[in-house]
Amino acid sequence: MNILTFDIEEWFHILDNSSTETEKQWSNYESRIHSNMDTIFEILDNKKIKPTFFVVGWIAEKYPDIIHQITKRGIEIGSHTHLHQLIYKNDEKTFYKDVEKSIKTIEDCSGKKVRCFRAPGFSITNKNKWAFEILYELGIEIDSSIFPANRSHGGLPSFKSKYPSIISYNGASLKEFPINYHSIFNKKIIYSGGGYFRVIPYTAIKKWSKSSEYIMSYFHPRDFDFNQPIIKELSTFRKFKSYVGLENCKFKLENWLDDFEFIDIDKANTLVDWKNTQIIKL
Repeated sequence: MNILTFDIEEWFHILDNSSTETEKQWSNYESRIHSNMDTIFEILDNKKIKPTFFVVGWIAEKYPDIIHQITKRGIEIGSHTHLHQLIYKNDEKTFYKDVEKSIKTIEDCSGKKVRCFRAPGFSITNKNKWAFEILYELGIEIDSSIFPANRSHGGLPSFKSKYPSIISYNGASLKEFPINYHSIFNKKIIYSGGGYFRVIPYTAIKKWSKSSEYIMSYFHPRDFDFNQPIIKELSTFRKFKSYVGLENCKFKLENWLDDFEFIDIDKANTLVDWKNTQIIKL
């Protein structure tokens, strides 16, 4: 089961960076979302494939025409919060209001119920698992926020499954589609999205994909925009992570879509035998 997803956000929605944190700061940067979405739509139209889009509510609020294009194509839309902030930097009340606003904004634009969610930066950690309770309260049924390895923005390396599971926390229950990984000498290697996909040679991605029973991919519009400006405030390491491999990412993704069959979360949800799926208590 290979699942194709995109996190729909602007090129400057870079997390944990002081010059791109707030909505007010975002006005300092040019918008590139329309041209970058055109690139994604071109890939999807050529390959005749439908992914799941996790959309930042701010994008839906500012550019409802993008939501109309997504809806017209019959693409499933989930929430990626409203203001694209790291969840562990929020309190529970702020997170609730932010996700609630994103859901309402997207539903008003699309006319479709939002039932899927992904956290910016996969920033649900052992310290803020309360986020799952809030998602459940807001009517979210399916989550794809668990990154079962260490990463700069958190992650849940202790998560006990690399396959779709049911997670349970304080009475809240959600279907979980975690990010997948490939193990090398007991080390978890992420390869199916973002900077990992851009930097890892395609020969390795193809080899690991062949041996994987489940893949959860995640891409961003900026991953295919090799002409985007460089945010000067980023450290040398962050610049490497943000800009390496941009020129070849579109070509690599097109090869991946040719070599393997991908579906969206909506379809994957119907293929999982949830009655006999592992329940993981967090």
